[in-house]
Amino acid sequence: MTTNPASTQRIFICGSALKGQPDHKNLQSAQFIKEAATQPRYRLHAAGEGWHPAIYEVETGGISIPGEVYEITLDEFNQLTASEPPNMYPSNIVLQDGEVLIAFLYPQALVEQHNWIDISHFGGWAAYKAQSQTVSA
Repeated sequence: MTTNPASTQRIFICGSALKGQPDHKNLQSAQFIKEAATQPRYRLHAAGEGWHPAIYEVETGGISIPGEVYEITLDEFNQLTASEPPNMYPSNIVLQDGEVLIAFLYPQALVEQHNWIDISHFGGWAAYKAQSQTVSA
């Protein structure tokens, strides 16, 4: 992918747009850079009866969330933003190596209001989905 560096940015994906997940197509032609994980500052929940992830930052009790880093154009980023579920918003996250990237987070207050299941202990969204498919099969 040949692009002007000023017209692209790196984003952290840790949910339904990961490789092998149903919304991966929403990344369009974004370039995969590397696998990565966040610093242990976040919690991960299964929102909307488990159909999408809800990630938010916490002061204490956080975990490291695995994911993928992509280089994405501004147009691709805008289309990805438009395809995200309601209430998800782009925000900075911090990777284990200290790099700060944009990821899509979810308001903690809404997670708590709906009492969505905390899946932080599963080892990431893909691991949770793989286990939940095994259980339902």
